[in-house]
Amino acid sequence: MFSGPRRWGARGDYERVPEGPEAQKCNPEKSASFFSRMTYSWFSRIILLGYKKPLEREDLFELNESDSSYIVCPIFEKQWRKEVLRNQERQEIKASFHKEARARKPSLLYALWNTFKFVLIQVALFKVFADILSFTSPLIMKQMIIFCEHRQDFGWRGYGYALALFVVVFLQTLILQQYQRFNMLTSAKIKTAVIGLIYKKALLLSNVSRKRFSTGEVINLMSADAQQLMDLTANLNLLWSAPLQILMAVSLLWQELGPAVLAGTAVLVLVIPINALVATRVKKLKKSQTKNKDKQIKLLNEILHGIKILKLYAWEPSYKKKIVEIREQELEVQKSAGYLAVFSMLTLTCIPFLVSLATFGIYFLLDEGNFLTATKVFTSMSLFNILKLPLFDLPMVISAVVQTRISLGRLEDFLNTEELLPQNIETNYIGDHAIGFTNASFSWDKTGIPVLKNLNIKIPEGALVAVIGQVGSGKSSVLSAMLGEMEKLTGVVQRKGSVAYVAQQAWIQNCILQENILFGSTMQKQFYEQVLEACALLPDLEQLPNGDQTEIGERGVNISGGQKHRVSLARAVYSRADIYLLDDPFSAVDVHIGKQLFEKVIGSSGILKNKTRVLVTHNLTLLPQMDLIVVMESGRVAQMGTYQELLSKTRNLTHLLQAFSEQEKAHALKRVSVINSRTILKDQILEQNDRPSLDQGKQFSMKKEKIPIGGVKFSIILKYLQAFGWLWVWLSVASYVGQNLVGIGQNLWLSAWAKEAKHMNEFTEWKQIRSNKLNIYGLLGLMQGFFVCSGAYILTRGSLAASRTLYAQLLDNVLHLPLQFFETSPIGQIINRFTKDMFIIDMRFHYYLRTWVNCTLDVIGTVLVIVGALPLFILGVIPLVFLYFTIQRYYVASSRQIRRLAGASRSPIISHFSETLSGVSTIRAFGHEQRFIQQNKEVVNENLVCFYNNVISNRWLSVRLEFLGNLMVFFAALLAVLAGSSIDSALVGLSISYALNITQSLNFWVRKACEIETNAVSIERVCEYENMGKEAPWIMSRRPPAQWPNKGIVEFINYQARYRDDLGLALQDITFQTHGEEKIGIVGRTGAGKSTLSNCLFRIVERSGGKIIIDGIDISTIGLHDLRGKLNIIPQDPVLFSGTLQMNLDPLDKYSDCQLWEVLELCHLKEFVQSLPKKLLHEISEGGENLRVLVLDSGRITEFGTPQNLIRQKGLFFEMLTEAGITQDSVTK
Repeated sequence: MFSGPRRWGARGDYERVPEGPEAQKCNPEKSASFFSRMTYSWFSRIILLGYKKPLEREDLFELNESDSSYIVCPIFEKQWRKEVLRNQERQEIKASFHKEARARKPSLLYALWNTFKFVLIQVALFKVFADILSFTSPLIMKQMIIFCEHRQDFGWRGYGYALALFVVVFLQTLILQQYQRFNMLTSAKIKTAVIGLIYKKALLLSNVSRKRFSTGEVINLMSADAQQLMDLTANLNLLWSAPLQILMAVSLLWQELGPAVLAGTAVLVLVIPINALVATRVKKLKKSQTKNKDKQIKLLNEILHGIKILKLYAWEPSYKKKIVEIREQELEVQKSAGYLAVFSMLTLTCIPFLVSLATFGIYFLLDEGNFLTATKVFTSMSLFNILKLPLFDLPMVISAVVQTRISLGRLEDFLNTEELLPQNIETNYIGDHAIGFTNASFSWDKTGIPVLKNLNIKIPEGALVAVIGQVGSGKSSVLSAMLGEMEKLTGVVQRKGSVAYVAQQAWIQNCILQENILFGSTMQKQFYEQVLEACALLPDLEQLPNGDQTEIGERGVNISGGQKHRVSLARAVYSRADIYLLDDPFSAVDVHIGKQLFEKVIGSSGILKNKTRVLVTHNLTLLPQMDLIVVMESGRVAQMGTYQELLSKTRNLTHLLQAFSEQEKAHALKRVSVINSRTILKDQILEQNDRPSLDQGKQFSMKKEKIPIGGVKFSIILKYLQAFGWLWVWLSVASYVGQNLVGIGQNLWLSAWAKEAKHMNEFTEWKQIRSNKLNIYGLLGLMQGFFVCSGAYILTRGSLAASRTLYAQLLDNVLHLPLQFFETSPIGQIINRFTKDMFIIDMRFHYYLRTWVNCTLDVIGTVLVIVGALPLFILGVIPLVFLYFTIQRYYVASSRQIRRLAGASRSPIISHFSETLSGVSTIRAFGHEQRFIQQNKEVVNENLVCFYNNVISNRWLSVRLEFLGNLMVFFAALLAVLAGSSIDSALVGLSISYALNITQSLNFWVRKACEIETNAVSIERVCEYENMGKEAPWIMSRRPPAQWPNKGIVEFINYQARYRDDLGLALQDITFQTHGEEKIGIVGRTGAGKSTLSNCLFRIVERSGGKIIIDGIDISTIGLHDLRGKLNIIPQDPVLFSGTLQMNLDPLDKYSDCQLWEVLELCHLKEFVQSLPKKLLHEISEGGENLRVLVLDSGRITEFGTPQNLIRQKGLFFEMLTEAGITQDSVTK
């Protein structure tokens, strides 16, 4: 997860440990020359390296120290603390004047401004200079056209104008790219700072705050709200820049066309509210789309978590239908948004035409003597083109500001929530006991009912203490109070020394097993091996694929519950703490393992014999070996003393022991499955070698997502185009060709109009042609509008077809994958295909294709127009085109891989964050908050490194492409001067205005080519499952009789099975036959193959040899659904899907209501279901959360709520689950 060795100084200073060629590791930006920094030439070595080989993380330049998360986060945290203190002072001053002063939260915005104000001002200055220069080039072009019209002073002035034009556009390029560089990196630093603060706050949240903000909500703050803040910062300067550009453009246009400019401006202003209405409608559609996506992801998540149930019961078609229905709703909304995009495209493309038509029309009406000269036409058109972008961007930025205010509010709410108070516990205590409570009372929140009351406990150093009591007496709460996890209401709590904690629910990190045990400590080989042996982990290491280097999956998915607890215990032992708090560590391990753990770890002869140990336990046989026993009852200490003292003092302990003894007997009976069997297969008892083993199904490492390398194959693009539909493809191309041809035609027409106007001898002659010229210009505009609308409509239809086809293929491929795939692949990777990758296919990919086609046609059209006006221009274009494609080839190879690395670096941030939130109690107990904060800075910094290299690579490209564009402008201007009187001034204006616009087109062309390559990876990922090994067909040509199986005779003949080709046989030559209507018991050790045998009956695991015959039919000769639909199984873990109760009972809708009621009665659920308002149509929440539990004790209702809420309360229900050996995971699945 964390790449490359780093070290931190005493104050967390950032330092990269040298590794590999130092030239590639260190950032050469600071040592580069001024010219190199302005043109980004220092980055060329990465571009060249990326062209030679696919870039890896180690090849990228590191951040400048001032840009790293190690520097940014502490500075921002300092400013936030200052803002919190200032706010407290303000509130105190207000309170002194007003008794009921309104509470005001510390301002996150103010803290951000104080942190980044100097760099934000620097960015704003770059933007001012860039904007001023953008208006200078049309003015120079105007002087050139005037120069070409008169020709009297042919000579140096013409060359001066050409050179000045080149210098201005080149300076604009350099300054604009510096603006983009600082702007993008500043916005990323703001996001980094906010993420760091959120993470730190999450480690300090009190119980009340953790209830208020769920894990999902906190992750959403870090991802969505922090991203919203970053996006706004990147566009923040448009809030003042757009009005400034509009003001400058209107003032310059007034000088050209006088009051007529107001008509064009009015058209632009009228478009703003129309676009705002469209944006509002799109926003509503997005909300609707979000709801559909939430439904889809929720159902997908349930399906993937419960995929085993779906496969065992052959329910895939039913749930596939439900997913498709939600997807169709999503596509309907997408279609509506696409049609609105048609209007947006129309306004964006046709604004220059409408503005120029309105302006020139009013210009003629105001004064019949007004002539349309080349100077006025092309200067005005250039200014209108500049004016278009700020007017279009301004409403979007204002909308983003409103959305960001909401995000800021959410972030401020979170950052101002309650934290755990460190003063709850005196940790600097110096005395003769390790832990002390004096008249201490605790609750889970400040206003809550006390859970622990009047505790008076003194635990000597080095003592072994047992905390016992009946269910719900407050045993686990005592440990929480020792850790400071509860709110102290009264009394004093003292604790001396460091703490190690073993939680009831073992928390395992997604890293190698060794790192889970070391937990940040340095490796001491001898002690490490001693810990492994004491915690009974050595036999498990022999079975794991890579021993202690085996990667443990998310939530410890590839190790058993007992192994998780032993790893958790080993982590605590290895920490060499002073105090060990152990919350029932033996609950998930076998009896003999539990005995070994006590003897070798916890007991008087164990590794921890000289440490203070507090053990919550239900194993009463251990009590005689305790130094002190604390008996809890209803949140109070009922009795306390040694085992002999308590026995001699009172009979309460005797009664308690008797009660526990009865409970233990009951649990023992529950754990034994009594099998009434007429046949025991004595010869076929499943067994393995003498040593313990792991089930083959557990012998895997989680598959990591691969980062693609190299270019995307054309076959992937072809696959998308096939899904798009070839008819729509060719119609799209035709519409965009038509659109560009008409656009060129409009400008040629204006040029010809201005040329004719110059040669008109009489005013009446000009007046006669004026209306005709204006009408034809308007007609060309209408044609362009038609092509634009057609192209947008065709694109919408084609993209919808592609989305529908590719999604259907993805869903079908996933549902046909074997169960082993889902057990070895993180669900997040699969859901990522349905979310992020499908989002790119739905919304982005067709846009990139369209833009690329448009830019290609625009560049070709521009070159043809300039060559038509200035034929010698072709001599300059040929070498420039060669350089252009050379630069593009080098850039795309590097940028593509940098983007992939950036994409891959985002996942560890979310993973580390969610992992931390799930284990926050353990992290706080060990006192490792700072280490995890540093790890968070590490993963964020890795993403920032990739982002930085991506930003610089884009700037490197932009400078070079815009320089080539600037040379085109210079060549066009120079050739116009050299042409002298042989070229008309109208053609000069046309060629230079086209040359000025080519810079942006060139940039966009390469960027979109790279975007296409990068985002085509999403299509590749969606199609990835197509070539993976699938299950056998659901339905085959040979189908069993309708009544099969009617006898129940099962026969295994020399049956062999293995989970993977690279593993040994899990079942070896199994041969036996059952009789009809028999009850068969399958017994064997852990890993002997009991579950494998049942999996083979359902063909979850396919045969490697032999066959299974059920009632005369070889099950390998029929379809999976014909087999699975005829068998039944009650799985170990109950799974409920969101939907109606009836749907959960009968998703295929095969049975009548009467039959369902009969089944419910047999399961003793009829009365419960009849009590529900909607009975069989009762809606069940995800995981059955709204099915509540009523907990009774001594004839009274003690708890009532959903299982999840009762578990969180850690009361009687939680204690009962713990005693029954039921894990929290199995309840929440």
